[in-house]
Amino acid sequence: MAGLSFYSLSNCILHVLLVYYCQSRLIGPNQPITATAGEDITLQCHLVPGENVASMTLEWTRPDLDPRFVFLWRAGQDLINMKNPSYIGRSSLFTDELKHGNISLKLCKVKPADEGRYRCHIPEKNEEAFIELVVASSAVSSPVISLEGIDRDKTGVMLECKSEGWHPEPELLWLDGEGNLLSAGPTETLRGPDDLYTVSSRVTVEKRHSNNITCRVQQKQISKSRETHIHVPDEFFELTSSFSAPIVIGLAVSLAVSIILILIGVFFIWRQNKTNVRGAHCDAYKEQETANRPESDKTKRDQEQEKLMSQEIVPCDKNQHAAEEKLKEANEKLKEAHRQLEEKNAEISNMKKECEKNQHAAEKKLTEADKKLKEAHQELEKKHAEISNMKKEPDTSKPHPEKSQTSFEEQNKSGSANHSLKTGDITVVEVDRNGSYIRLKNTSSKNKLMSGWKLKLQINSDKPVTYEFKENFTLDAGKTLVLRKDAIKKPNETDADLLWIYLANWNIGDGVKIDLIGNTGEEQMLFKNKIM
Repeated sequence: MAGLSFYSLSNCILHVLLVYYCQSRLIGPNQPITATAGEDITLQCHLVPGENVASMTLEWTRPDLDPRFVFLWRAGQDLINMKNPSYIGRSSLFTDELKHGNISLKLCKVKPADEGRYRCHIPEKNEEAFIELVVASSAVSSPVISLEGIDRDKTGVMLECKSEGWHPEPELLWLDGEGNLLSAGPTETLRGPDDLYTVSSRVTVEKRHSNNITCRVQQKQISKSRETHIHVPDEFFELTSSFSAPIVIGLAVSLAVSIILILIGVFFIWRQNKTNVRGAHCDAYKEQETANRPESDKTKRDQEQEKLMSQEIVPCDKNQHAAEEKLKEANEKLKEAHRQLEEKNAEISNMKKECEKNQHAAEKKLTEADKKLKEAHQELEKKHAEISNMKKEPDTSKPHPEKSQTSFEEQNKSGSANHSLKTGDITVVEVDRNGSYIRLKNTSSKNKLMSGWKLKLQINSDKPVTYEFKENFTLDAGKTLVLRKDAIKKPNETDADLLWIYLANWNIGDGVKIDLIGNTGEEQMLFKNKIM
């Protein structure tokens, strides 16, 4: 009994392994796919081992979108009305490769908004694969470095770097002449309506050996980088140091004046003491000599004493004069520093005005180019409309075979027989169970001219789809008409045959409603039932 159980378990495990390894698996790329904006790209997805999936439902979706369908293949048709509007006309499969299990998706003219995670799915096999798409911008601008001003606190020069047109979001770095990273402010990032990024950053640089500075903008995910180099002249750093010169000069002048005042005070005290000593020793001698010497001699001595006193004061006058000269020289240097500062500020202002002027001119050219492009697009639409109208105009140069012009006019004059709806005239005789065709019949005794008539089809509560009959189409009395999908044979060779490319698909159990709308807007329900 135990041996039998072990044998059954072994067979079960073997069966599971065979099913697992023999079943087809969906395979996609392991690494993200990188594409450049504007180019065509293929997202690989295929069954291994390969098998024919043309008749299966194939789904390409993005979970972050609404609607989520990038491409939907069902019953051999591309269901355009189920697609997300941004992918209409840009997504497709390689239909010739479906028989080999290749369900790769082709995207035309990729945009930054296409970036994301895509899901490749076959519901019937419960198989799925995920592909990551990264979209790089096609034209990024080289960084532009501009001088923003002087940093008085750090005695350095402030630079700004800006670059536009990036996707995905890049990083901005500042480097010195030796390739070392510089400490800079936070990077400002702006994302535009076209999903492209603009980045900018500021840095304060101090005087270095070479004064060579590099701004580098890079995106490692797509291996793309741009950089710009600038050399900052020494004069800019000398200009920053000139801001401290007035303070140093002011302190030096104040100290010099203080010393001079102290010296003058000491000199006057010394002179006063010397005068008092001389008076004490010489009073008696002067009284004695006054009687013996003439008046002229006293006057001469007094003059010599005054001259001597005058000579002793000269050194103080010279020091004061030297201080005044230094003060004057310091004022001249201060004026020269202010003049240089004004010149540098004027240069910076002119540089900014020139940059703004160039930017304004570029924006003006871009606006003009955009305007011309819109005009060309409008002209192209007009040409398409003219060509479409020319195609719709009937060719009256060739007579219709088997019908004369007179008989055709008589047919048009039949009025209500050709253009109005009558209950029971047009009926549905068959609705294919597999959703491949619809058969109609003209049960009246007169031909029906169905120009401008429409057949409206609704599956369950889905959005209805409409077929409009071509100009001059006539369904003869007692005849049947089949409206079918492409690659589906008509069930009866005697039927009139029309191809309905966007015929919606239905299955057994679906509710189907078919209405006929005349060219006057009248609407008649032909069929409403569940497909059994």
